[in-house]
Amino acid sequence: MTETARRNTGVGGVEGGVGLTALMVAAARAIETHRHDSLAQDGFAEHFVRAAPASADWPVRLRQVPDGDANPLWGRFARYFGLRTRVLDDFLLRSVHTGGARQVVLFGAGLDSRAFRLDWPPGCVLFEIDREGVLAFKHGVLEGLSAVPRTTRVPIAVDLRADWVTALTGAGFDPGAPSVWLAEGLLFYLPVIAERYLMETVDRLSAGGSALAFEVKLEKDLMAYRDSPLYTSTKHQLGIDLLGLFSGEPRPDSAGELTDRGWSASVHTPFEFTHRHGRGPLPEENDALAGNRWVFADKPRS
Repeated sequence: MTETARRNTGVGGVEGGVGLTALMVAAARAIETHRHDSLAQDGFAEHFVRAAPASADWPVRLRQVPDGDANPLWGRFARYFGLRTRVLDDFLLRSVHTGGARQVVLFGAGLDSRAFRLDWPPGCVLFEIDREGVLAFKHGVLEGLSAVPRTTRVPIAVDLRADWVTALTGAGFDPGAPSVWLAEGLLFYLPVIAERYLMETVDRLSAGGSALAFEVKLEKDLMAYRDSPLYTSTKHQLGIDLLGLFSGEPRPDSAGELTDRGWSASVHTPFEFTHRHGRGPLPEENDALAGNRWVFADKPRS
């Protein structure tokens, strides 16, 4: 691909750093899509993987992995991302179909294709916040597929460390109406100050009846798992050093702080959902997933 084409499709936005992890998760979703016992379907995922030179030869089917499910990255880790996709899909659809919210905000939307693949009720608006380069790459792939969103989709090109609030409200977000917020695979990359600001601002912009889901890691020392098969396989097979990308600061208790502000919050291990769905990762020794938690919070109606 020429440099001009790379600029035009925004490939540079996903070719390094955290952007590259978006391709890794897309590859995991592609593998999940084609499993016989799939938890989530994403027909767009493999197209994102194939469109970027950095990931063009990555597997998008489990049969393309020589050791299959025994591979820590494309087996267990990919299954984790498949389970996470299913659980958060369910959260979003439940929130709009039964909770009544009609505006959804995806923080660090990356290569999320939910606007194109989920069954949204009439009147929903999805705001997708991410960096310009990531969204440009995503748009290029989706346009090439002639993909049509199944609800109103509003991409917002802004870094979450910048003034995303002005960008969001300027794009039509209404703080007076219930909203659904999602921070998937995001917070552990952000500085603590950015996470606190995000939570405080979500609270401020959320009307009663709003809901929020996010993922956190509880480890006091991330380096305790530096030799975990998930981290080492990701680094050796893809060149992605996740521990080098994560913020090393002690994390805030965002779930507790939301509770202090009047939200109800529940904190779950991914393994709870493995048991619920009958497939997914289970605990193991030296487990990089040991501290992962999925948090679901609701703001009561006044």
